[in-house]
Amino acid sequence: MAAPTANASMNPTTYSPGEQMLLTVNYGDPDHQRLTVTVTVADAQGNRSAPVSVTAVIDPLTVTVADDSGRTWSRVSDNGAVAVFRAVA
Repeated sequence: MAAPTANASMNPTTYSPGEQMLLTVNYGDPDHQRLTVTVTVADAQGNRSAPVSVTAVIDPLTVTVADDSGRTWSRVSDNGAVAVFRAVA
């Protein structure tokens, strides 16, 4: 299994005390698997529903943020590839 990849950035990189800091993390896993399941329903007369699909990710990723001051970072958003976290300087 390949290791997940990540890179992080903060803009700006200098903050005044009490100022909001935003951290953006881009991440991925080269060997995660995406699964699509398609379902169709039929009755005894042979009538069929339209197909419906659902997707799932096998081997999901979890992003954890910690800094050396013990500051609490809150997740603002996470779409499975880019996560944004917020903390106070």
